[in-house]
Amino acid sequence: MNLSKKSRYGITALIDLAVYAKDQCVQLSSIAERNNISVKYLEQIFSSLRKAGLVRSVKGPQGGYLLAKRPESITVADVIHALDGSYLLEDERSVVSGTDGKGISTAIQKLLIDQMNDQTDRLLKQLTLRNLVDSSMEYSQVGHEMYYI
Repeated sequence: MNLSKKSRYGITALIDLAVYAKDQCVQLSSIAERNNISVKYLEQIFSSLRKAGLVRSVKGPQGGYLLAKRPESITVADVIHALDGSYLLEDERSVVSGTDGKGISTAIQKLLIDQMNDQTDRLLKQLTLRNLVDSSMEYSQVGHEMYYI
């Protein structure tokens, strides 16, 4: 499994949105500037996130984006699925052909791929945007509490 740049940027942008869009819409240009992401790329990402029902857009001069759900209701699995589709490893049986490799491919599937997919799925469905926002805020404050003599 590879976490694509699109998913990484999407997760980053949603954390930013959750932090800054508490009382008002946030424009993509603000998210782009704070996180050093291309506005054009964010437009593509937010189009997919909007279609998946994770964000909503507001038109007009004070418009922008808001989360469509509470941060604790948005999982990392939701985000990755909206941006990249399935995050699970490909079924081993579709890779190996022929009867000689059937036992080997079944062993790889059952003992490796299925278990990796189960663990990945469990992690990504448990980890919410709220968890990421809270952790990012905590990590941001760690450096501010240091004093040097």
